[in-house]
Amino acid sequence: MRRTWRRLGLERNPLRRRIDRVQRAFAVALLLLTLLIAVPAGAWSWHLAYSSGLRAEQAEHAARHRVVATVTAAGGIGTAGDRYVHETVRATWTGSDGVVRTGTLPSWKNARAGARRAIWVDRQGVPVVRPRPHSRTVTDAGYAAVAGALAAGAPMLGAYLLLRRRCDRHRADLWEAAWARMDADAGHNRPS
Repeated sequence: MRRTWRRLGLERNPLRRRIDRVQRAFAVALLLLTLLIAVPAGAWSWHLAYSSGLRAEQAEHAARHRVVATVTAAGGIGTAGDRYVHETVRATWTGSDGVVRTGTLPSWKNARAGARRAIWVDRQGVPVVRPRPHSRTVTDAGYAAVAGALAAGAPMLGAYLLLRRRCDRHRADLWEAAWARMDADAGHNRPS
């Protein structure tokens, strides 16, 4: 406990200068100010990201429907731009409006004629990615909370680094003055 107290600069040490105590007081004040600002900023960021994610979840779940696609022809090759080639299958599915649709889907394991798989389609029956999961909303909100807290705390860290640089310069000047006094005193105290 004593070592921790000393490392924090809270003990009465005659070697500690006034500038050390001033720096420590400003550091504590900036830390408290950071906590007062960063915690609400993180909570506010969490709330904004979470509510936005919930709205996106609800909108995607309302606009996308899960249907079963049946493979009619397997083993085709499809291209998606110039970067890669992937296998595709021809399949049929019934959209949410009751219309039977035919199209090309990315292939999956054991995709032969007659194989069935659940896919997601939009209101027009076009295949889309599955709706946003709630776990993504929670994860995004967590990232937003951390980013909000860090963004709120960054100016305080910058202020502390500037303060520390100025205090270090002042300490260096004090050491130079002390060495100069000691050199001046050394000439007067020489035995004759």
